[in-house]
Amino acid sequence: MKHLVAYITTGFPEKSFTVDLALALGESGVDSLELGVPFSDPVADGPVIEKANFLALEKGLRFRDVLEISEQIAPKVDTLWMGYFNSFYQYGMDALLKKANAIGVSGMIIPDLPHEEALLYKPQFDANNIANIAFVAPTDSDARIEEIVRDAKKFIYLVAYAGITGSGQSEDLQPVLRSIKSYTDTPAYVGFGVNQKTAKEKVAGADGVIVGSAFVNVLLQEELTLSQKIEQCCAIASEIKQKINE
Repeated sequence: MKHLVAYITTGFPEKSFTVDLALALGESGVDSLELGVPFSDPVADGPVIEKANFLALEKGLRFRDVLEISEQIAPKVDTLWMGYFNSFYQYGMDALLKKANAIGVSGMIIPDLPHEEALLYKPQFDANNIANIAFVAPTDSDARIEEIVRDAKKFIYLVAYAGITGSGQSEDLQPVLRSIKSYTDTPAYVGFGVNQKTAKEKVAGADGVIVGSAFVNVLLQEELTLSQKIEQCCAIASEIKQKINE
């Protein structure tokens, strides 16, 4: 069974809504949930997620809110934090990883923390049984891929193209997927540009997909009620989960 990882922006449009949506997604085919930690300069995010980040911060969301929300979600849905290193560094990595372990968060996705710098924190991640998700891009050489995936935990985030989330660009991912699988048994999930239309194509040769903008775009639709947003996101999740496993 191929996996579906869903990204949602924490605290948008409301903190309690994030909990309700996360639990509903967990019942609609989502295997793991990325709780996006809003940040003022999300360099890897496209305009949809960037806007949701901005609106969540504008409403006063703070990192302590992410912790409180995670405590309600992690016991019921496999939960990871997706955010930028500054947000985590300000808390203190040692204290944060211990907190993540206590809450039940299983991993962290930090797109602006290069592999070489991430190695400095590997002992702390390992000691707290938290996966620091490895990124691989189509532009990486075989030697680079071997280095990155050597000790990869939980899953590998295969960036579908060089760019930002939510774009419609396309790359031939089969060569890089073959390279990844020649060096590790850790599952590889494809992210960036995955939605209902592209999921079946993107998952070819991979073990799962990561979907963000398709969900967050629904959250940004002001004409929808909160319950309608949950309903539409769950419908998207169910459709994608079915398509990637056809």
